[in-house]
Amino acid sequence: MISILDSKPTRLCDGINRRDWISLGGLSLLGMGFGDAKAASYKFAKERKAKACIFLYLTGGPPQHETWDPKPEAPIEIRGPYQPISTTTVGLKVCELMPKTALLTNKICVLRSMMTNDNAHSSSGYSMLTGTPHQPMNFENAKPGAPNDTPSFAAIIQKLLGSASVKPEAIVLPEHIWNDGGITWPGQDAGFLGRASNPWLINCHPESAEFQIPGLTLAEGINDKRFDERLKILESVNNSASKNQSNKNQKQFENQTKQALNLMSGEATRKAFNLNLEPDSMRERYGKNRWGQSVLLARRLVESGVPMIQVNWTRFANEPQGSPSWDTHAKNAEKLKKELMPVMDQSYSALLEDLEYRGLLKDTLVVWAGEFGRTPKHNGNAGRDHWGHVFSAALAGGGIKGGQVIGSSDKTGAYVKDQPIRPQDLHATIYNQMGIAPDTEIHDIQGRPMPICRGQIIKNAV
Repeated sequence: MISILDSKPTRLCDGINRRDWISLGGLSLLGMGFGDAKAASYKFAKERKAKACIFLYLTGGPPQHETWDPKPEAPIEIRGPYQPISTTTVGLKVCELMPKTALLTNKICVLRSMMTNDNAHSSSGYSMLTGTPHQPMNFENAKPGAPNDTPSFAAIIQKLLGSASVKPEAIVLPEHIWNDGGITWPGQDAGFLGRASNPWLINCHPESAEFQIPGLTLAEGINDKRFDERLKILESVNNSASKNQSNKNQKQFENQTKQALNLMSGEATRKAFNLNLEPDSMRERYGKNRWGQSVLLARRLVESGVPMIQVNWTRFANEPQGSPSWDTHAKNAEKLKKELMPVMDQSYSALLEDLEYRGLLKDTLVVWAGEFGRTPKHNGNAGRDHWGHVFSAALAGGGIKGGQVIGSSDKTGAYVKDQPIRPQDLHATIYNQMGIAPDTEIHDIQGRPMPICRGQIIKNAV
């Protein structure tokens, strides 16, 4: 319940708007059943080094060659037109299109041996978001649903940290991830855990001068007094419904109600979404585009106490279907230089510098990743195609040891040469840094126990 009054309610990850969600929640309390999984057996890791995690998801698959893993000795059809540049880390070179990031690698742990062995956006993306390979692999335009209903790591964090919270513990913005045709990727919701554990999806355009979050303000004609009166009615309905439903279901609904109300009435959260409180110079530093302002919003949400924020790279205006975002099937070098890398380099470096300046980087894990990488050789359209056999990611802050490279690819950036890192290993590392034991058990709707992660903490990263 963000608002039972909003005429344009924000959508949750499962496609149900929050006004409908109130109605559905009330009905479930009156006998329909909540349909959520059993509570997790929550095990704390030895130490929580990251109070928050910002996951920067570069939708489409950024190329390893033009980012973290240049191959200057390879032929031109592999290495591309750009040269590597030195960084603040001895021996580490990155692509020349990352000049601002190159100055901050002492804070960054580069992972050059990520792999899914899956070359389809939606199925490889499912693996990256859930830590579980899609069934089958290499399945483009895969849709949510069993048997591919493993919860996303954001949903698991919402489940484990949100059971006694009065605020959302996991927020995804500025929109969900989808393929051409509006086909939603699997692996973005709570899956078998049930809707109550969905991360909160905030559809927004924070770069807009009129930016505001639908549902965070009272509808026209509704003042504080009328709002309080409606809350009393809702409380009365809930108290009556609780007599006909289990205590567990009642508590689940009450928890969601508190979280939604906190978004609406909580001062810290309202301020977090008010980007006008930022100096214009800071907004310029992140970049006045949808991605840059979403990254800035993520930093503000960390300050307000939200522990998990996933920022999805969205399509630029008028991008062609078939090669949007980082899916550079055509004119790879041109698109990287003109559109993608300047926006990424600016916002990513701004975030790390800003967190460091505010004393937040040591407690905030920043993850840089996409669903896969790009082919070693360019195709006939001067582009790079899908490649899940090796690609790069990066970690910073939150107790991660910066100034190093973990893993390596072969001489053409085609396959893993040393220390393969799977999505589940990345997840195990995220959970560990956030104080959650990777072998913590959750239960599906049938009550079957399973660990939240089957990976291993990345060696030497922490």
